[in-house]
Amino acid sequence: MQLTPHFALAEFTRSAKAAQLRLDNTPTGKALENLRRTAEILERVRAHLGVPIIITSGYRGPVLNKAVGGATSSDHLQGLAADVIAPKFGAPYDVAKALAPHIDALGIGQIIYEVSGSTHWVHLSVRVPEK
Repeated sequence: MQLTPHFALAEFTRSAKAAQLRLDNTPTGKALENLRRTAEILERVRAHLGVPIIITSGYRGPVLNKAVGGATSSDHLQGLAADVIAPKFGAPYDVAKALAPHIDALGIGQIIYEVSGSTHWVHLSVRVPEK
């Protein structure tokens, strides 16, 4: 199912861990609606950067989220977030730095530059964090 011109539902639900554990990671209801909103933001991010972006982690159902060690309050659980990279633009740090001044115009609620070992990515959320 295509959510927006450049983003399909499969990109948000694909997970090596889910495949390994044979977990169904199909969103329903509100999470699917939220994924459409998240995909719309990713379209704006893609246009702003001028290059394709790759979703490395999108929707995570509760069992998958626990299996990957995700926070129990993770926006991924609700379809409100995606972790992305844009290799044709540059390193994830450069992507985060380029997006940060434009969060309001792009409709991004939160940007986090994340690192785990030697892997780096940008977490983009639709939800604006509470202060």
